[in-house]
Amino acid sequence: MKILAFDTSTEYCSVALYLDGKIRKTETLARHLHSELLLPMIREILDEGGLELADIDGLAFGAGPGSFTGLRIACGVAQGLAFAASLPVIGISTLEAIAQQNTHDKIIVAMDARMGEIYHAAYTRQENNLRTISEPMLCQPQHAPALPGSQWIGCGSGFDIYDRVLSECYNQKLVKINYECYPHAQEIAQLAAAKAISNFHTDPVQAAPVYLRNKVALKESERGK
Repeated sequence: MKILAFDTSTEYCSVALYLDGKIRKTETLARHLHSELLLPMIREILDEGGLELADIDGLAFGAGPGSFTGLRIACGVAQGLAFAASLPVIGISTLEAIAQQNTHDKIIVAMDARMGEIYHAAYTRQENNLRTISEPMLCQPQHAPALPGSQWIGCGSGFDIYDRVLSECYNQKLVKINYECYPHAQEIAQLAAAKAISNFHTDPVQAAPVYLRNKVALKESERGK
């Protein structure tokens, strides 16, 4: 199976090529240049693999949550490439991609959502597959949902910023926090490869970003609350 994956949901821009279990990857700190960098990075990694877009079996992109602009860039590029080469496409949760980086059995993911909030989800690992225990949601860190049992690890940029609040929220349930964890194309490719191509969308229009939030800024009257 050959899968081309990319993510632009954070300040990083990453591309990965999954080739029958082996992965080529490239990444750069893009800041606000994702739209300029993504297509050249895709071309570069295809050239390194000796492939054309038509040789790919499917496309995968970081569907969110994350930067609104970044999610739209990744989704737009995925749809455009899928239309151009008649390829199936799938969006992969960025929260699940962060969880995929961690080999622990019980994983809490919290991404900074700005505006004093986090994107949150929790997973358990069973035979190398992730099972969702707490569905992706938007919340304030002090209102993170309760989770069963103990021996959880925390990861994601939300823990970088709100580690004290989240540690208090989960009290003795956390055994470790892995800092500086961001979604990357490598894990998006791995998660996509674990699914059958039949699970991909054959109509690129069906591939859409997952925002979890319906606005990007607070009104003046809402600030400081």
